Formats: sequence, structure tokens, C-alpha cells
Amino acid sequence: MEEDCQIEFPAFPYKPYPIQMDFMKFLYKSLDKGGISMLESPTGTGKTLSIICSALQWLVDKKRQESIKGALGLNLQENLGNKSCLDNDIDNEPDWMRNFVPNKESDTHEKKKPKGKKKSGVRSKDTFSKKEKEETTRDLSNSGEEKGLEGNVNKREGKNVKGNVGIDEGDEEFLLEEYESGEESDGTLKRRNSGADVCLSSDEEEEDGLGDEEDGARLKIYFCSRTHSQLSQFIKELRKTTFSSELMVVCLGSRKNFCINEEVLKLGTSTLINERCLELQKNKKNEASKTMNLGAGKRVHRTKASCGCPMLRSRKVEKEFKNEIIQLEPLDIEDLVRIGRNLGTCPYYGSRRMVPTADLVILPYQSLLSKSSRESLGLSLKNSVIIIDEAHNLADTLISMYDAKITLSQLNLLQSHLGGYFQRFRNLLGPGNRRYIQTLMVLTQAFLRVLLPDGKLANHVDPLFESEEIEISLDSSMAINEFLFSLDIDNINLVKLLQYMKESNLTHKVCGYRDKVAVAQNGSSVEDVKATTCKEESAVSCFRALADMLISLTNNDGDGRILISRPRLTCRGQEGHIKYVMLTGEKMFSEIADQAQAVVLAGGTLQPIEETKERLFPSLLPDRLHFFSCSHIIPPENILPIVVKHGPSDQSFDFSYKLRSQPNMIEELGLLLCNIVTVVPEGVIVFFSSFDYEGKVYDSWKISGMLTRIMKKKRVFREPRKNTEVEAVLREYKETIDEVSTSNPTSCNGAILFAVVGGKISEGINFSDGTGRCIIMVGLPYPSPSDIELIERVKYIEGQNPKSCVYGKHRSGDVQTGFHILRSCKGRGKEYYENLCMKAVNQSIGAASF
Repeated sequence: MEEDCQIEFPAFPYKPYPIQMDFMKFLYKSLDKGGISMLESPTGTGKTLSIICSALQWLVDKKRQESIKGALGLNLQENLGNKSCLDNDIDNEPDWMRNFVPNKESDTHEKKKPKGKKKSGVRSKDTFSKKEKEETTRDLSNSGEEKGLEGNVNKREGKNVKGNVGIDEGDEEFLLEEYESGEESDGTLKRRNSGADVCLSSDEEEEDGLGDEEDGARLKIYFCSRTHSQLSQFIKELRKTTFSSELMVVCLGSRKNFCINEEVLKLGTSTLINERCLELQKNKKNEASKTMNLGAGKRVHRTKASCGCPMLRSRKVEKEFKNEIIQLEPLDIEDLVRIGRNLGTCPYYGSRRMVPTADLVILPYQSLLSKSSRESLGLSLKNSVIIIDEAHNLADTLISMYDAKITLSQLNLLQSHLGGYFQRFRNLLGPGNRRYIQTLMVLTQAFLRVLLPDGKLANHVDPLFESEEIEISLDSSMAINEFLFSLDIDNINLVKLLQYMKESNLTHKVCGYRDKVAVAQNGSSVEDVKATTCKEESAVSCFRALADMLISLTNNDGDGRILISRPRLTCRGQEGHIKYVMLTGEKMFSEIADQAQAVVLAGGTLQPIEETKERLFPSLLPDRLHFFSCSHIIPPENILPIVVKHGPSDQSFDFSYKLRSQPNMIEELGLLLCNIVTVVPEGVIVFFSSFDYEGKVYDSWKISGMLTRIMKKKRVFREPRKNTEVEAVLREYKETIDEVSTSNPTSCNGAILFAVVGGKISEGINFSDGTGRCIIMVGLPYPSPSDIELIERVKYIEGQNPKSCVYGKHRSGDVQTGFHILRSCKGRGKEYYENLCMKAVNQSIGAASF
């Protein structure tokens, strides 16, 4: 108790409630102890502000302690040094002996200079060690950062192809350099680059060195949440405290949110924006030696205007960006983008360069939980504190990041590109390149064979079949080894193949050649070809999808399942695909927890904690897990929970899947809402189980006139399917309620919002005061048993031995088979399925912060 009294939080801007003080003290002591902490605090209890004041106070105190220890250590060294000098004088050593010591120290300092990266092309005999496999996985699983498939080797014009017969001068740049594989027995790879080394730009070298040096020594707090809007809310709360001016804060995000290059933003999707950004960086790196082929044997050196991104050409402006951010209060993504536009420099790379010197790093889930993203950003978690907000679905979120999927159209495109490239250069390629390209073609053919066992519909979308009601085959699932054996590809060394894809620069060679062929065939420019590719399917994306799938196939047999969904003409817009579903997150989470000083999982609804513990850290010792839960600030008598069993016409409500769409059930629900909107003022939020069901109910009410009756009392808003449109809907909804609260309404008394469980509105958005006077949950949102991924997870958690089985005959899966599996679960699998429903309910109704 005395220790609790000594902990103070002067940065808290208001007088904290008792539960807020308990929360902050518990978090502070948990960070001191280390390990994993789970803190549950309902919406409206000031959770975010409590986290900020407690965690940052701990950080400030810790840095102060380290500073004092450092000063004491320095004084001790000086005292020891003085004593040593006195001893030397007393010993009266000869001059040559005293002069010998500093020379030796000088030599020692020279030996301790930072070592550069090894550039040797010869690898050790332990080629396929665990470390190498992790490095290969890290580099290739990154779906949008520099350390992925972009590895580029400096090209020496004409080297290794000069004198080759049958190659056009314009095709030289697309020919792969010689690549030789050693004997399988020793597993060595020998790269013959004629002295060419993998190059890094000076910027990258500077950043890498800075990250290695400072990240390992500087204590940091990483705060991550699911959405950018939640991160912006965190920064707004941070600005209320004195820490906003005391600590260095940086906010990270995706390229799509940060990019200010309008030509790149036009591409639309995150994948295409990432690829184009990396392509521009590649052009920038090679700008000194790049030449442009003008045809007819003419070549000219490219100018700076045609190389690289225009937002990354001035180091001086980049430094101005950094200096301006340092002088301002903590900035969110919108603020950083505005400053980047004003200065004409990239805020994405600008914010990344500030990570080594930051005290607090604010970033989305993906950037921290994904190993490849962490390493591409240069994030060092060693001895740092990690705070994960909205952690109620952390296990499923983490696992889903390691899923992999490749579609039928992607496989067809890969087969076409690889086949065309191999046919053109097969007589010019070395034996190593030929063998690996042929291996990739064998793999794509095998994947196509499993999706189209009878060879039909190779192009998938055939006008001749558009009107036919044909279902090609059934969905199925199997283990990794079973999948490899069934396709007769179990003898392929996937780790070695992935290493080849990384080192050889195959992706850009093949894609570059196909772009040239398309230009020649269509008579269009390269820019037109790339614009067309962006609208259809990017070849680089296809290679990345293939690499991700191959990485997944190197996992342990029991860590995941392979799902095969064959194409159905009865289901337009959904093509066949092969998907790897990760089932366990223990390994991925341990990579984070083992490095950090402490990991904090925070949220409004974390219970039951046993499920999270079993799925993410089952072997954690009890004294390393700390749990805190507080009640709501609002007293129970101010909240009225009601279970409505019957409607106004005394008809029983049954929102099970079979009965919820019946006209009389929808009409009875409408009558109930008409009564509620009459007596409840201001804002009402209604949560439906899915967008499809919400749309069916809305259309039915519109036809019957029920919607008109509701609109007489409240203005109706609907949650949009696109996340980008949610902000505008919420703004109008709140503005409508504000207008009603400040005036004397005669008929319309507020607004009603139709939302969806699991949608953006149900996740982390607070409806305070008049915006959330009444929350209505229509039925219980149990996940559909027809979801094959869900059933595989349930079987894994239950501890059953999942065998390869045909799952269902219908395009949405076999509901009866799913129900049968769920009924057979008596333990953890059943609890997991029920918890998914109740967590969704708690998260939705918890949006009302009163």
C-alpha cells in the first residue's frame, strides 16, 4: 500500500476517478515486473488517457533512473582512472612501457569499428538452417516493403550476354545473370556476379546503420491499434498531457495513407501503390547507371526527371521535414501528410527515419505484429514496451496476417509469363536458371491441376459458359504434407527455390520482358501497358502471392491447413483459389513477447482470458501474466438492459438463420422499432448480424412503408460497406443529433443508425451522450457454420485430429456438416465458437460510452 501511494501521475489532465487510479497503478507496476499484462476497462472509463499517463510516466521515470545510474557509473570510471594514474606514477614505469598501452587501446578501437555487411556469394554448408529459413521467409513474405522481392543486382551493361547469339540488343536487360546451385548434398549456392554486389542506396545504408545503433540502446514504447482513426484518437488524448512536449513521438502508417504522389495514388489499391513506390525506389537506386533505350540502337542516359519518386530527391527538404516535426506537438497521419505536401517531401519515409530517435512510436497492427513489416521498418523490440489496444480479437488478427492465397487467374498469368520468358531465353540461360524456372512452372501447373482436375475452364471466365449452371467440384481441406504428396511436389526444395526467387531478381526480369512484349504487340507505350495491368492483375502481385504460398508450405505440418476452393460458374465474381490458413499464433506472438520488456493487451472486452492465453502464450508462467479488470464508471442503476422476447403483436422473436428472413419476423421487428423511436430521444443504433441481412430488412421495410413511419421520428442512416465512407456517415449522424438537442423539435427527435456487427462502427468507435441513447442488438451474431476456415479453427482448438475431408456441396459451404462438427465439440472448440458471438455482442453494445 505504501508503494502504491508513492506512484503519482501528474500528467493526468483531470482529477482521476478511483478506478482510473487503480488502472494506472496496476499498469505502472506491471511494466516494472515485465511479462504480459491484460487490462480490461469498459468504453467510457478513460482507458486511453489512463494508458498514456501511466505508461509514459513509467518511461520518464525509467529514463531518469538510467540517467542517474549512467552519471554514477561515469563518476566511478573517472575515480578509477585517477587512481590508475597515481599507481602508474608510483610504479615509475619506463617511458616505452607507458606509451605502449594507449597504442594498444587505439588498435583495439580500430578493431571494434562497425563491420560492413558481408557480400560474399559463397554460403556456408548449413544452407538450410533455421536462421536462413527465417531470413528467406522474412524477405519474401513482405507484401509491400523494400526487403521483399525487389532485391536488385547492379547490372553491368553487356556483361554475361555479350557474344550470345540470337538475342536482340533490347532484350539484354531482361536476361538473368548466371546462377548456379551447388550439389544437394552440401546445399551451397554459388552466385557468379562478375564482381557485382547487391547494392544499397546511401540512404538505406544510413538508415540501417542508424536503426541498428540507436534502436538497440533507446528505450521505447510502441502503441498499436487496429485502425488509423483509433490511432488519431490516441494522439488527441496524448495532446492533453504534458508528455506531448516532453517526449519524441512519431506516427507510422501505410503507403496508401501517407503517399502524396498523385500519379501513384491514382492506382487505388494498397498492393499497387506499394509496388509502384518500390519500383520508383529501384529506379532511384540505379539512376546513376540507367540508360534509356530509344530504339534503332540508340541509347541515352536518363535524366533525374525520369528516375525515382519526385518526393524523395532532396535530402535537404527531408531534413526540414524532420526538424519541423520535432518542433511541433505529436502529429497524426493527416498532419504529417499536410506537412509533406507543403514541403514537397514524402511523409511515409520521413516518419520512418524518425523511429530510431523516438520515445513513443504509434503504429497500426500490421506494422508491429507482422515480422516482415517490423524488419522492413527497422523496428527493434528489444527491451521495449509494447501496448496493443483493442486486443479482444488479437489471436485471430495475428493468425490471419500469416494466411496466404493464390487465385486461378494469378496462376494462369504466372504460367503464361514464365512460359513466354522461358521460351524466349531458354538457350541463353545457364543450367541453374533453367532448372529453377522449370521448377516454378511445374509448381504452377500442379496448382492449376488441383483447381481444374479435368482441365476445363483454364481461363476461368469463358463467355460460352456464362449462362450454364455448372459446379465443377467440391471445396476441400488438407494438411501441408498431404497437399504436397497429392501433387507429387514433395521432392522440391522450397527453401532453396525461395532463395533463388529472392537473389535472382526473377520477378522484375520476367515482368519487364512481358511489358516489352505487350508494347510491341499493342503498339502502345509502357505507361499504357502498366495502366492496363493495374486495372487487371499485376504480375508482380502474382509472383508475390506465389512466394507467400511457398513460404506457407514450409511451415510445420500441423500449424495450418490448405483450403482448396475450385471455381464455380454458379458463383460469379468468386474464382477458384488455394489458400493456406494459419491455425496457431503461439510462435509469432512469442517472437514479440520474448524480445520486449513488457507486453500490454488492453481492451474493453478481453474475457475470457483463458482462451487468449491458450492460443497465444500457453507456456507462459503464471507469475508472468498480470490481469486487471475494472467496472464501469456509470452505476448499474443508470443502465437498463432488456431482453425482448415478443414484439408488439405478441409474436415471439426468433432470429435464427432459418426464420429471421420471414416477412412476419421482419415486420414485427419494424413495429418494435417504431415504438422505440417514439419514446427514446436523440440517437438509436441498431446492430444487424450482416450487411446482407441489414439490406434485406431495409428493403422490406421500404416496400411495406415501415421505413416511412420510422423516418417520421428519426432520420435514418446506414453503415456503408466501404470503410472510407464511414467517417462521413458518422459525421452526419452526430450533426443531426446536435441540431435536435439545441432546438425544440416538433416531429423528428433524433437519428437512427443501422450498423453491422463486426463492421467498422462496432469496432472502437465511441457513441457518447446523445449519440448512443439506445443500443439494439437484433439476434445473436453467431458465425456461419458454412465457413470452412472457421470450422478448421474450431477443430484445431478443440484438439481434434483434422483429416482431409470434402467439406460441402454448396457454394456457401455445407451448413449441416458445419453444425455436425460444432455439435461434436464439447470443450475448447465449443467455447471458442460461443465466445466469438459474445465478444461481438459486447464490442457492439460497448460502443455506448454514456
